[in-house]
Amino acid sequence: MKKILAFFGGLLTFFPAYAADGDSLSRKPHRFGYTVSLSPGQIIVMDSWQKKWQKKKNTFSVSAEINYSAAPQDSDAFARDYNYPIFALGFKFSRNDVTMHRSPDPAWGMAEEVDYDSRLGNIATLYGTFSRPVYRNRRWIFDYMLGAGIGYGKHKYNNYNNIDNELTGSRFLIYFTAGLHATWRFADDWGLMAGIDYYHHSNGALNRPNKGANVFGPVVGLRYMPYDGEFRSYRSSGVQETMGKKRFQKHVYANFTLGVGGKTLNEEWQLTQFQTPPDADDYRTSDFNFYMAYSLQADVMYRYARRWASGIGADLFYGTYADRVRDIESLPQNSTLNTQNSKISPWSFGLALKHQVFYRNLSVTMSLGYYLYRHMGQNAKEIEKPYYERIGLSYTFPSLRGLTLGFNIKAHRTKADLTELTVSYPVAL
Repeated sequence: MKKILAFFGGLLTFFPAYAADGDSLSRKPHRFGYTVSLSPGQIIVMDSWQKKWQKKKNTFSVSAEINYSAAPQDSDAFARDYNYPIFALGFKFSRNDVTMHRSPDPAWGMAEEVDYDSRLGNIATLYGTFSRPVYRNRRWIFDYMLGAGIGYGKHKYNNYNNIDNELTGSRFLIYFTAGLHATWRFADDWGLMAGIDYYHHSNGALNRPNKGANVFGPVVGLRYMPYDGEFRSYRSSGVQETMGKKRFQKHVYANFTLGVGGKTLNEEWQLTQFQTPPDADDYRTSDFNFYMAYSLQADVMYRYARRWASGIGADLFYGTYADRVRDIESLPQNSTLNTQNSKISPWSFGLALKHQVFYRNLSVTMSLGYYLYRHMGQNAKEIEKPYYERIGLSYTFPSLRGLTLGFNIKAHRTKADLTELTVSYPVAL
C-alpha cells in the first residue's frame, strides 16, 4: 500500500510547488492535488409530462480532477474567509442508460408513436468546481461544492432516430453541479470521499428541446490532498490565525448591467411537436429560429463582507420574439387560446432580490425576481410563474475601474428562458 501511495504522490513532483524539503513551515508549500470519483445516479423526473415518457433512468459517471488550494502562508484574505477552499478542473464521463418513449396519448396531439426508444446517450464534460470546507479536524473534512462547465453529447434530439429525446436538443450543453461531501483522512495526504451530488445538462434555451437532464445520486472518491497538511500544520503552530487578516470596508454601491442574449421559443416547439400533421415538412422538426433578447439591470447592493453582497434591483427585458408569439397564437389550431384577450408586448419589467458571492475577481451572481409587467401570450401564462430566477458567473477587471464581464441564465421554475452575456459597471454610493 505504501508503494502505491508513493507512486501516485510522486506524480505530483511534476508541479513546481513540490520541489522543497524540510518541515511544513519552511518548505515550499503544497498547493496541488487530485481526485478520482465514481457516481451512480438517476435522472430526476421533473413533472407529470416527463413521467409519461421517461423510461430507463440510470446513469453512471467517472470523474478525474486536478485540485488547487491556496496555502495559509500566502496571506490570501479570500482563502482564509472561505476556510481555504479547493478549486478543481475536472473531466466527467457519464454513461447514461436513459431512454424515452411516447406511447399513444391524447395529450400529445398530432405526434405519432414511433417503433423505437429514444435515448439520452453518453455525455463528456469539462468543468470547474469550488469546494468550501465548513468543518475540519484531524480525520474529517466536510464541504459543499458548486461548479459549472461545458458538456458534449452526441445523441441530441432529431426526428429520424431520437424523436422522443426531449432532454437535450444540442450536442454542446451547459453544465451545473452542486454537492455535499465528507472526506475521511486515512493517511497523511490521502482521503476517502463520499457524498451526494446533483448535476444538470441543458441547452440554456439556445435550442430545443430544452427539458434538461437532471441527475441526483451518491458519489465516492479517492483524494490526494497534501495542501490540507499545510493547513493543519499552520493551525497547530498558531501561525495560521494571524495569516490573511486584512481589514474589509463595508460599503454600498449601485450596479448597472446590460445583457445581450437570445433564445429559441417553447411556442415553436409546442407547435411543431403536437399541432403539426405528420406529412408536413416541419413535423417534429429539430430546426428552430433563434431570437435576440436584451435586458437592463439597475441594482443597489450592500457589500457587508469580503465574500458577499446583497441588495435589490429593477430588471427591464426586451424580447424580439413577441411578434412571432402573436403569429403562433393567431393560427387556427390555437383558436382555443382566446387571443382576443391575450395582450402581447416585447417589454417586461420586474423587481428582484440580488445576491453576489465573491472570490478575488470572480463572482457568482444570483437573483429571484417578480414580474410587475409581463404580457407574452397564453403559453407563457401556462408554463411561467410570475417569478423568475437568474444565475451567472462574472469576472471583474480592477484596472478598468470595476468593469465586469459575465454570463447569465434566466429561468422560470428552474427551466431556462434565455442565456445572455453581460457587462456591468459599479458606482460607489
